[in-house]
Amino acid sequence: MSADRARLLYVTDLAYPARGRRYCDEDIQLTARLRADFDLALCHPLDAAALMTGFDAVVVRNSGPVLGHRKEYDAFRERATALGTRVYNPLHGRGDMAGKQYLLDLTAVGHPVIPTVDRAEDLHLLPESELYAVKPKAGADSIGLRFLPYGELAGLSYGELLVQPRVDFRYEVSFYFVDDVFQYALYAPDPERRWVLEPYEPTAEDLAFARRFIDWNTLDHGIQRVDACRAPGGELLLVELEDLNPYLSLDRVPEAVRERFADDLVRSLRAFLAA
Repeated sequence: MSADRARLLYVTDLAYPARGRRYCDEDIQLTARLRADFDLALCHPLDAAALMTGFDAVVVRNSGPVLGHRKEYDAFRERATALGTRVYNPLHGRGDMAGKQYLLDLTAVGHPVIPTVDRAEDLHLLPESELYAVKPKAGADSIGLRFLPYGELAGLSYGELLVQPRVDFRYEVSFYFVDDVFQYALYAPDPERRWVLEPYEPTAEDLAFARRFIDWNTLDHGIQRVDACRAPGGELLLVELEDLNPYLSLDRVPEAVRERFADDLVRSLRAFLAA
């Protein structure tokens, strides 16, 4: 390792079987680019806590859902905090990094989000729908997601569950940011094929929608993905604010966009290390 280059521990689960995506390809290609600027080592998320010492920062990328190893993930966060280890994205994110509570918080203050409740006594606040999505607060990648009619909602065991109306949306669209810099947008024209993505040219209104959630999250540095759906009335509604390990779908954008993304990521990491 070079003495004048920052050392990064890059956390990824190269074997995670993501539906419609290949984590390994994205991280192999991105780390190949980052090696031009940093000394880099890759590790599995279950090994990060033990290996983080000796590195200038830990970069959490396509590490998979933490639902299956919550205890180990919490231990990683605690050890990183205790040692003062820099983690990218920083651990104070308010989006998916902290669970799905933000959907409740944003609903309560009137942000454009799919209406969300977590108590039986609040079910009346949801708009009428043929079916309702029920998902765990700590869920990811549609793990634990199910759809139920309204009559079955009152009997659920609340506490770790969220309920939302099922939205008959036109399409889903994702906006990708490094720090507060917009990079590109992709959308799934077919609602039944979430990860068959195409480039999307956002309007000024679309970008204003996405930026309000980037601003709300208050992360000075990091990669974030704002997932939204185009509702029947034409408005965008937030589906997810992914600030832990958002998959980037870099294979779906032109080479020039990938290069710009990588350049901005390097810039962001250098600023993060210098802060």
